[in-house]
Amino acid sequence: MNEELEQILLKVRDLYMRYGIKSITMDDVASNLGISKKTLYKHVKHKDDLVGKFVDYEINIQQQDASCILNSNLNAIEELLMVSKMINHKLKQINPSTEYDLKKYYPQHFLRLLESRRERMYSSIVKNIQKGKKENLYRKDLNDDIIAKLQVSRFESLVNNEVFSIEEFTSPKFFQEIFIYHIRGIANDKGVSFLECKLKSFDIDDITNF
Repeated sequence: MNEELEQILLKVRDLYMRYGIKSITMDDVASNLGISKKTLYKHVKHKDDLVGKFVDYEINIQQQDASCILNSNLNAIEELLMVSKMINHKLKQINPSTEYDLKKYYPQHFLRLLESRRERMYSSIVKNIQKGKKENLYRKDLNDDIIAKLQVSRFESLVNNEVFSIEEFTSPKFFQEIFIYHIRGIANDKGVSFLECKLKSFDIDDITNF
């Protein structure tokens, strides 16, 4: 990806995350970038092509975020607490209509994003469980595949739920509670004790180490 296209996608991502996709026209993109539509069309053929490139860019960002946490020196429980911070932080930057617009008006691109997110989440959870077992923080009798699929299913149902309001879903403590609930279910006594100790100083809104 050339530098000019990356700058375009960076601005497009900001616009889509703030205002949704449907309401942002190609004129809006060009205007916000301070370029002509002719210059914009040197990089994308039409809006569908732009949305497709935006999805590719988003998939790449999400993969980098996941790799950053997995390659850190944190133990398995610290990893999950850090993921809860990351999700909470990102939710504050996203307009709920962004994914809705993508699903309704650009279903082929939505499916690519969904499948990528699902595969990455499943893989990350399995790796986290295996790591936690080796560190003697998780129960040895866990079925990695079932637990990972259960957690992926739980997240997908939350995104498409009709039980929680937008205010609840985007509240600072929402994903903290989900991850604590998950950790308590898979941790052994040593893991639960470690979690309790970490929670005494854990602040989901503190992103200084993220």
